[in-house]
Amino acid sequence: MRAVVCDGAGGIDVLGIGEIPDPQPAVDEVVIDVVAAGVNRADLLQRQGFYPPPPGAPGTIGLEVSGRISAVGSEVGGWSVGDECCALLAGGGYAEKVAVPAPQVMPVPDGLDLVSAAALPEVVATVWSNVFMSAHLKAGETLLVHGGSSGIGTMAIQLAVAHGARVLTTVGSKEKMAFCTRLGADVAINYKEAEWASVVNEATKGAGADVILDIMGAKYLPDNVKSLAYDGRLVVIGMQGGAKGELDLGRLLSRRGSVIATGLRFRSVADKGRIIDEVVGHVWPLVAEKKVRPVVHSTFPLAEVAKAHQTLEQSTQLGKVLLTL
Repeated sequence: MRAVVCDGAGGIDVLGIGEIPDPQPAVDEVVIDVVAAGVNRADLLQRQGFYPPPPGAPGTIGLEVSGRISAVGSEVGGWSVGDECCALLAGGGYAEKVAVPAPQVMPVPDGLDLVSAAALPEVVATVWSNVFMSAHLKAGETLLVHGGSSGIGTMAIQLAVAHGARVLTTVGSKEKMAFCTRLGADVAINYKEAEWASVVNEATKGAGADVILDIMGAKYLPDNVKSLAYDGRLVVIGMQGGAKGELDLGRLLSRRGSVIATGLRFRSVADKGRIIDEVVGHVWPLVAEKKVRPVVHSTFPLAEVAKAHQTLEQSTQLGKVLLTL
């Protein structure tokens, strides 16, 4: 089958199209004929050699796909050949076929086209598991989302609004500010033109944010802690701003705050399955009711994978970038 292969690690020039063996399903897996695959920042890190797949996972890049089931393992129930689906992967998505543990496979939400469904698994599982399952965001609380125009950011804004929370977000341009406001954010802050922590303090009248979803890590750690409300929860899911920072424990104690750091890719199949079950139960109805939608910035054919990665690296996109087969 055709798949994206990397000639070593490095820039977009290492990406190419090659032939690799077709996957065969284990007894608890299905094989999906891929229609579309999501492009994520984790994919860029893997291409650069900084984020290898978990043991036993395919070496091919790609953490989410949509498509049709073409083979079913002997111990899998509930799925049949020809079923349309989307899936969360540990790797292997940039290919014509991928084998996936059945608990990580989801039906396509009612009313959504198959290509757009590829924009959902990684971002929805990330947002739901962190903002709702770990940080327990509730109606009436305030969520601060860093990177509101990203795939994760656009989903976090929509899900928080759908659950009755107030949303503040940081972005890097006036266009992104307007876009996030249209999605439902109450306050959008251009971090290039304003000190975002001061704006958060002003917008919350000094109360701070109940939950902060952070992709920056070390760079934002001091201001994130300053921006927490009493009993606030800071959830760190990325390190775009570095891995080592100084934590003000006095401030954290005074606010009864907590810092949660999580990842999705290296979780067990059972743990991912538990998240997927909650996503299908709680989020898919919102997608079907059009209260939440995947935001797709652009699609590229598989052969133009380098352009897709370049688009994400430029950080100008609004929402998700997809590959189509």
